[in-house]
Amino acid sequence: MNMGQGDRGLRIEKRSMEIISGLLQGRRFEPEELPVVYRVIHATGDLEFEHTIRFHPGAVASGLDAIRAGKDILVDVRMVQAGISKTLCNGFGVRVRCLIDEKDVIDKASRTGRTRAETAVEAAAGRWGDRIGIVAVGNAPTALLKVMELVRAGAFSPGLIVGVPVGFVMAAESKEELLGMDQPYITCTGHKGGSPVAASIVNALLRLA
Repeated sequence: MNMGQGDRGLRIEKRSMEIISGLLQGRRFEPEELPVVYRVIHATGDLEFEHTIRFHPGAVASGLDAIRAGKDILVDVRMVQAGISKTLCNGFGVRVRCLIDEKDVIDKASRTGRTRAETAVEAAAGRWGDRIGIVAVGNAPTALLKVMELVRAGAFSPGLIVGVPVGFVMAAESKEELLGMDQPYITCTGHKGGSPVAASIVNALLRLA
């Protein structure tokens, strides 16, 4: 009997996770954190994330609570949105929100001289507020900085902040700032990160949920 494409994909993924497990160098993670680490390394092919990924102690539990409650996910760019499993989201009634290309956001960013990403997350926080359970930032450090600003001001309180912007301008600094927050977070140190990392973290949480 020929193996179906779906079965083959599952077997390849299972084997990939086994290989990743064998290549890890022994950094200790909590049991609920390991699936997230595996998923990030699987998505990027980069074993360095074993050493750079960081979890707030309540991060995974807070993310799972938000998903199971049907709270929405706010992302900074469409690439993160595209990478998050619609099938898994639909199972919990979760919507993935992104306002990066909305006309009002583009116009306001142009008027104020701020980035579209930070303008978009501010608009989303004002529009949906308590409906947002997870914020996932994979591209724009300014979006992550704005989320933290809103949280500190008491204007926004997502259950989990996934902050993994990539790049050489403010990316490492914004993630370092996130490490000092009391709000549950998942982040990584340094310049690496990106939309695939943010999406893979969210997908890992959706699978765990």
